[in-house]
Amino acid sequence: MTAASPAADGGAQDPAAPPGRRFEPDLRSMTRINLRPIASPMPLGFFTIALASVMTGCLQLGILGDEARTAVAFTVLPAFVLQLLVSYLAFGARDVIAATLMAVFAGSWLPYSLIMLSGAADGLKVLGVFNLALLCFGALMTAVTGPKRALWLVLAVSLPRWAATGLAGVTGAEWLTRTSGALGLLVAAVAMYTAFALMLEDMRSEQVLPIGRSGPAHLAVEGDLAVQLRNLERQAGVRRTL
Repeated sequence: MTAASPAADGGAQDPAAPPGRRFEPDLRSMTRINLRPIASPMPLGFFTIALASVMTGCLQLGILGDEARTAVAFTVLPAFVLQLLVSYLAFGARDVIAATLMAVFAGSWLPYSLIMLSGAADGLKVLGVFNLALLCFGALMTAVTGPKRALWLVLAVSLPRWAATGLAGVTGAEWLTRTSGALGLLVAAVAMYTAFALMLEDMRSEQVLPIGRSGPAHLAVEGDLAVQLRNLERQAGVRRTL
């Protein structure tokens, strides 16, 4: 999104101003803000969460043996790239909450893959502390994602998984690892449903499966163009500073 304003033909010169300094007239009537519509990247982001969660969950549950760690790491590694792409597109679509969430998810897959591939010493314990930090981030995000029920629900089921994974890494308790694996499959199911619901909504231009939007999130989909453009001049990318 860019803001463009043509140069004034001639600015009014203030007699009290220093020589050579010009003061432009009010340019608001000549300003045009251009928006570029894009396809929603969120189904891709949720499908990526689902696939990566299935692979890591199966490894934690023992469905895939320890010898499969390297293969699982290679399978999960592309999730970092895909969700980073989703985050970039979400920032371009002016959705800072979705963009931040997807970027953090992307950042969680990369260290997991690298540690599993390298077999670094105390790697699982380090990942445990990392997941506890993710738990704190997720708790804060749930406080602001309420109107976006799809994001909120994925976060809500991710929180106990991050807690179980973190405690399992720090304590080495096997039952916590199994619990985290089972919660990973639950995260995958919720993310898969959300992605499918968003894809149906996009294809049919109406809600088919319930997602539970409310407040500003509901108005963003159901409201008219005037609602979409409200306070546009104060949004990042248009205003002068972030």
